[in-house]
Amino acid sequence: MTGLIDVGGGMRGIYGAGVLDCFLENGLRFDYCAGVSAGSANIASFLANQKGRNLRFFTVHSLDKRYMSLGNWVRTRSYFGLDFIYQTLTDELDPIDYDTLLSANCALRVVATDAETGRPHYFGLADFQKNNSEVLKASCAIPALNRPVEIKGRLYFDGGVSDPVPVKKAVADGCDRLTVILTKPADYVKSPEKLRRVYPLFLKEFPHVVEALDSRHEVYMDSVRYLKALEKAGKAVIIAPSRPMKISTATKKIETLKAFYELGFQDALNKLNSGKI
Repeated sequence: MTGLIDVGGGMRGIYGAGVLDCFLENGLRFDYCAGVSAGSANIASFLANQKGRNLRFFTVHSLDKRYMSLGNWVRTRSYFGLDFIYQTLTDELDPIDYDTLLSANCALRVVATDAETGRPHYFGLADFQKNNSEVLKASCAIPALNRPVEIKGRLYFDGGVSDPVPVKKAVADGCDRLTVILTKPADYVKSPEKLRRVYPLFLKEFPHVVEALDSRHEVYMDSVRYLKALEKAGKAVIIAPSRPMKISTATKKIETLKAFYELGFQDALNKLNSGKI
């Protein structure tokens, strides 16, 4: 079973948007797709066969203050306006093609973090409904920057907290060939969270999420080591930025974002032309 993973990373997720648009342009499909945080939204548009849609979200819709702003934080305690992004935009102003998405012949995993346990939770295609993409909100709710998202009585945070690179999950689910999109260079060494000392202040109701954040760098590096072993064995292909670019999780620099998108598109095209995918 062929698998595709997009790890997201806030606004850095535009790199994955470029990769996936390249795949759409070249007719690639996979048996299994997994997305984390912004990567889950990228994957949804990919399965809906909507080339260019993710690019608009990052470079056009992100200019709206309702998308991300300090004003959002003051009003709702959420810097990223997840209701605006995954309701107003996704269902009305720039709608996802739910009919195509819901009929996709692909196993889907949207990674979120259970706020009570700090453990990963994997939503599937059956958890989507027409005009309802709450699971994408859950996958993208960054602790301290967003309030948790409630689904069926449980609260969830960003999937990157607990399973930032869900390679082991994909293998356990039956994938024997993986293509994985990283938004940091493949040799990137993740450090402990910069805000780890203040997380307990913002997340005192969710101690297990704080614990997961404290060990997130270790989980990330362990997953990448496993991924590289799979690549060495010929069972995985890593698509990661081929040159360094300084881009933050919440950047609003449109030219930088467009350049990162183009890099993702070109890196994916190079992999395709090399015959590795």
